[in-house]
Amino acid sequence: MQIFNSWENIRRKKPLIHHITNYVTVNDVANVTLACGASPIMADDLGEVAEITALAQGLCLNIGTLNQRTIPAMLKAAQKADELNHPIVLDPVGAGATVLRTKTAHDILQAVPITCVRGNISEIKALVKGSGNTQGVDAAPADRISTENLTTACTFAKQAAAMLKTTIAITGAIDLVADQNICYVIRNGRPEMSRVTGTGCQCSAITAACIAANPDEPLAAAATAVMAMGLAGELAYENLRPKEGNATYRNRIIDTLCRLTADDLKKGAKYEIR
Repeated sequence: MQIFNSWENIRRKKPLIHHITNYVTVNDVANVTLACGASPIMADDLGEVAEITALAQGLCLNIGTLNQRTIPAMLKAAQKADELNHPIVLDPVGAGATVLRTKTAHDILQAVPITCVRGNISEIKALVKGSGNTQGVDAAPADRISTENLTTACTFAKQAAAMLKTTIAITGAIDLVADQNICYVIRNGRPEMSRVTGTGCQCSAITAACIAANPDEPLAAAATAVMAMGLAGELAYENLRPKEGNATYRNRIIDTLCRLTADDLKKGAKYEIR
């Protein structure tokens, strides 16, 4: 199936991914990009972002630590990626928490076609509705996806994909990856992943790498990336020793992704299609 083969395509094609990301998690983003088989490059100066984007095969924009210098750099990089038909992944960290974050995410979405938006449910709701219940960079408890509201959540994910004209990847206790017609419901992952700073940023980086390696299959590629991240969280947790905590857990997640194969995904992926 393409959904599993797409993981191996990252290692086969080794795409270079340009990241304009936040400084809290930039090192982990670089390492997880390398772990899955792609190559990272970080550049956010307005004077070189277009050139760097032209060298890369994909662009990942993360608004976690916005400032007035990086916003125009993100827009310029996005315009160059669109000109070259390179996939663009947007991680709207904290959209709904402040006017600046919400407006910047909307500005990027309106400037060029975005291939995939990866965020939590509150961030995606903020983009669709113009405001949200985001608690800092975390989803609000009232928004969280559960078995009880899953049908409604899948409908929302498809509607959001249609409205924003993109693939939507909503990550949380239950992950949803959707276009306007199909929704993957993914149940991989561990609750302890939420205690590691940057697992969402890492997931966006993997998503950018997987789509860049499989540009004709953005939905399947995004679903593969989300499954891989969740499964890595499960396998890494199993390998923790009794007194190891979240710092070691972060490293074990990256190590697991480095060793993860398409066969591992095929055996461990927990998903359905709606």
